[in-house]
Amino acid sequence: MIISVASGKGGTGKTTIATNLAVSLGANVQLLDCDVEEPNAHLFIHPVVESVKTITTPVPEVDMGKCTFCRKCNEICQFKAIAVIGE
Repeated sequence: MIISVASGKGGTGKTTIATNLAVSLGANVQLLDCDVEEPNAHLFIHPVVESVKTITTPVPEVDMGKCTFCRKCNEICQFKAIAVIGE
């Protein structure tokens, strides 16, 4: 069985509900805290951490020594996350 607790608004009690539900269901439970900004379910249930893996997202950096302000990077960026300002 999979139970999900979700809401777009912060401060609605998602972590409180999820952690209490996990504890009440017993030992064979997986609790995934997928909050991007503040995953803090561990503060409530005090788990035994068996391993830690760092996950990163690469951030592109413009080499200004090579940039010609052609704006091609702006055109091909699938996320529209690049804005060219200047000459």
